[in-house]
Amino acid sequence: MKIVLKQAVENLGEAGDVVVVKDGYGRNYLIPQGFAVVATPGAIKAAAERAKHATKRISENVAAARELAAQLGALKIEIAMKAGDDGKLFGSVTNGYVADALKNLGFEIDRRKIVVEEIKHLGEHTATVNLLGEVKASLTISVVKE
Repeated sequence: MKIVLKQAVENLGEAGDVVVVKDGYGRNYLIPQGFAVVATPGAIKAAAERAKHATKRISENVAAARELAAQLGALKIEIAMKAGDDGKLFGSVTNGYVADALKNLGFEIDRRKIVVEEIKHLGEHTATVNLLGEVKASLTISVVKE
């Protein structure tokens, strides 16, 4: 039986792939669960059209993410924290602080996408922002005494 996958199925293929499976597997599992449809000429054409639009959308998203990464790479964020005389912070700088600082600068970045190594001293530090897949930005964080 020839089917068109509507979504990725482990050990079978990705969304839009036309695959041949045993009749029982297709009729009793894949089609009723909504993972696939019977491979008619219309379904094959529709899957190809969806794949074309998805590819275009992904390339647009990657371009926008690279542009944002360039903007973020040029930034220097300053975060004021309470610290002792030796420069050791009372607490630490977290991804939440960095997300708030970015929000104040006009960038809406989810704090879960920001990776901050443990920052417990005053000075210059770096953080990584995972934007989209392989697209990452490096931020310079300056921690100053409050």
